[in-house]
Amino acid sequence: MDNSKEFSASDISMLTELVKSDGRAGVISAWDKFLKAKADEKAEVERVSILYDFEKTIAALPGSVILGLDEVGRGPLAGPLTVGGVILKSKPLVLGLNDSKKLSPKKREEIAEDIKKNSICAKTFSVPPKYIDDLGMTECLKRAFRNVVKQIEDEGIKIDVILLDGNPLSFDPREVNVIKGDAKCASISAASIIAKVERDSYMEKISPDYPQYNFAQNKGYGTAEHIEAIKQNGLSAVHRKSFCGSFMQMSFF
Repeated sequence: MDNSKEFSASDISMLTELVKSDGRAGVISAWDKFLKAKADEKAEVERVSILYDFEKTIAALPGSVILGLDEVGRGPLAGPLTVGGVILKSKPLVLGLNDSKKLSPKKREEIAEDIKKNSICAKTFSVPPKYIDDLGMTECLKRAFRNVVKQIEDEGIKIDVILLDGNPLSFDPREVNVIKGDAKCASISAASIIAKVERDSYMEKISPDYPQYNFAQNKGYGTAEHIEAIKQNGLSAVHRKSFCGSFMQMSFF
């Protein structure tokens, strides 16, 4: 049944009576599924609307251009740190926005496409492992976020407010920090999703070059299997050696 058509309350009431009078189990079941889908869609619109409205309350002035920033890949043993930045359009809403870790890979990819279609801009930037080793995570985060801001401003977009998930980095005077922002702010959630999709795609792409580590599966995180592979094979060129010294004997290739 097509649940894309809009029905008024009177339409729903009338059609429900018709279905009941029909009496066939299959028709009743299909109608019940349709009603549930409509109720679920309404609940999702309401949930996501709260994410959009919450970040507007943080902005100093109505109509402020709000950039949401978030990172993924802070903790893995291998692969880049990737940050995302998104300025969403006010409409249409991007349904499904949430902390990227709570979404399946398939759902993240679908929502990432919606984000790109329904945003003023959506940018990512990745920091290679060598820079993480040399500069440390905090400095890499600052540089990555500044890079995303620059990409956006180079397109002539004036940013009024920068919402950053987590604790203060003080990398920009417009920075406003929101703890658990990827579950509260639409643009931070969107940034989290596009960054996660970008980084996961990269780890899957390089996995055949380092088959012993199974990056396509673990995405560089410290699973028991990944740690054992490091112990057996040493470090690859994409490992963060400063993260791995406690459980392996250094060797590089």
